[in-house]
Amino acid sequence: KTNTQIISDDQLIDSDDDKEIAMIVEETSEEVIIEKNLSDKLVSDFGEFDPKLELSKYKFPMIELLKEYTNNSGITINQEELEENKNKIVSTLNNYKIGIASIKATVGPTVTLYEIVPEAGIRISKIKNLEDDIALSLSALGIRIIAPIPGRGTIGIEVPNKNPSIVSMRSVIASPKFQNAEMELPIAFGKTISNETFVVDLAKMPHLLMAGATGQGKSVGLNTILSSLLYKKHPAEVKFVLVDPKKVELTLFNKIERHFLAKLPDTEEAIITDTAKVVNTLNSLCIEMDARYDLLKDAMVRNIKEYNAKFKTRKLNPNDGHRFLPYIVLVIDEFADLIMTAGKEVETPIARLAQLARAIGIHLIVATQRPSVNVITGIIKANFPARIAFRVTSKIDSRTILDNSGADQLIGRGDMLYTQGNDLIRIQCAFVDTPEVADITDYIGSQKAYPDAHLLPEYIGEEGASTAIDNNISERDKLFREAAEVLVIAQQGSTSLLQRKLKLGYNRAGRIIDQLEASGIVGPFEGSKARQVLISSLEALNQHLDNEHNDY
Repeated sequence: KTNTQIISDDQLIDSDDDKEIAMIVEETSEEVIIEKNLSDKLVSDFGEFDPKLELSKYKFPMIELLKEYTNNSGITINQEELEENKNKIVSTLNNYKIGIASIKATVGPTVTLYEIVPEAGIRISKIKNLEDDIALSLSALGIRIIAPIPGRGTIGIEVPNKNPSIVSMRSVIASPKFQNAEMELPIAFGKTISNETFVVDLAKMPHLLMAGATGQGKSVGLNTILSSLLYKKHPAEVKFVLVDPKKVELTLFNKIERHFLAKLPDTEEAIITDTAKVVNTLNSLCIEMDARYDLLKDAMVRNIKEYNAKFKTRKLNPNDGHRFLPYIVLVIDEFADLIMTAGKEVETPIARLAQLARAIGIHLIVATQRPSVNVITGIIKANFPARIAFRVTSKIDSRTILDNSGADQLIGRGDMLYTQGNDLIRIQCAFVDTPEVADITDYIGSQKAYPDAHLLPEYIGEEGASTAIDNNISERDKLFREAAEVLVIAQQGSTSLLQRKLKLGYNRAGRIIDQLEASGIVGPFEGSKARQVLISSLEALNQHLDNEHNDY
C-alpha cells in the first residue's frame, strides 16, 4: 500500500511504507530594493528645482498693451480687383501664346498670390522672362514670379494689393499658433501670403541675419522679435545683450534691465552704445561660452536643454559650480558701423560665437544694411543659415543677403523674405509701434526684479598688453628726446613719421613709440589711426622729461 501526500504544489513525496516524511518549504525572502537614488529623493522631498522661484509672482505682459489696427475685420477681399488682375495676367500671357489651364488666387495682408498652371508643353523660362511685361500690364510695383512654387506644381505671380492692411503685433501674438507654440524661443514674425501667422524657433535657427535698405523696417523687425520673446519667456529663462550703435533704437528696453538684460560688471548702462565697449562684451560672451561648455562636459550632456533638464531634476550639484543656464540672445543693430569702427577686434569673437555658441544657448541676431564681404566675412555668413531680407535697391544686394534675387522686388514697409537655407517665404512683418514697446517695458519694469542685471564674466582688455614696456629711463633709445620733439611738433604719433624724420628702421621706430607711450607722451595704439600726442608744446615736453629725471 502506497501513501502519497502533497506537501507543496509542485512536489510529490512517495513513501513505500506507512511512515510519512514531512517536508518544510523554506520561505524565500525578497531582496530589499533601494528605493531611490539621491536625486530622486531630493526631488520627492523638495520638488524639482524651479528657476522662476525668485520672481514667482512675475506676470507676463497682457495682450491689451498692444494696439489693434484692423478692428478685427481681417482681410477684406476686393473681388473686382482680383477679377481685373486675373484678366490682365491671362490676356498678357495669351499675347505671348502662353495658354493657362487654371488660375487660383490667395489673398494675403499686402500681397495676393496668383497660382497658374500653364498648358502642357510650355517652358517655365518663357513665363519667367515676362516678369516686366506682366508688371507693365498690371501697372503694379514689385511683381515677383516664382517659377515653379516648390512642392506645388504651379507658377506663382505675386501682386501687391492696392489697399494693404496692417498686420498688428496684437493679432500675431493672440494667434493660437504663437500661444500654443512648444518652442524654446518662439518668435512671431508676422503673416504669410496665405494669412497664417508665421512662428519660428530661434533656438533651432540658430542665428539670424537681417538686412535691408534704410527705412524698410529692420528696427521694427528687431522690436517684433524682442516683443515676441518678452510675451512668452520668464526673466529667469532668457537674457538679452543689446548692442545699439544708433543709440536710440533699443533705449526703451533700459526699463527691463534688472529683469531681462545682461551686462558686464562695473558698467553703468546695460544697453551698449559705445563701440569700444562692444569688444569687451563680445569677448566676455566668449568666456561665458567656454565656461558653459565646461559645465556641459562635466554634466555629460550635449546641449543646454538637456543640461537644464538634468539640473531641474537635481542631478547636478550646485556646489560643483553647476547652475541653471538661461538662454542669451545677442542683438546687434547696425553691424556695419561696428566693423567700421572696431574692425578685426569685433570679427573674431563674433565668428567664434556664430560657430560654437549654438549648443549652449547663446544666439545672435545681427541687423545690417548690406551684408557685403567686407562687413560680414564668409565664416560669419556661413553660420547664419536663417536670413531675413527687407527691401533692397538692387539685385546684387538681394543676392548678397539671400544668395537669391527677389528682395529687390519687395514693396517696402515690413514686406520681407525669410529663408532658412532652402526656399524663400514672403512675410508681412508685424508692426509694433514705439508707444506699444514702451507700454510693454513699463509693465514689466514696474514688477519686482532681480537685484541687478544678469552679470557676464569679467573681461580684462588687452589694452596695455601689447606695449607693456617698463618706463626705465636708463634703457631708453639715444634718439628718445629727439623723437619726442618731432612728435610734439607734428602733433601726430605715428611710427612712419619717426622713420622718415630720423631715418630709422621700422623696428627701432616702433620701440621708441612704445617707450614714448610708457612715458605718457603718446596715447595707446588705436588701430589704423595715428596715436594721440598727449603733450601740446615743447615747453611742456621739457618740463615732463625734467620731472621724470628728478623722480628717477
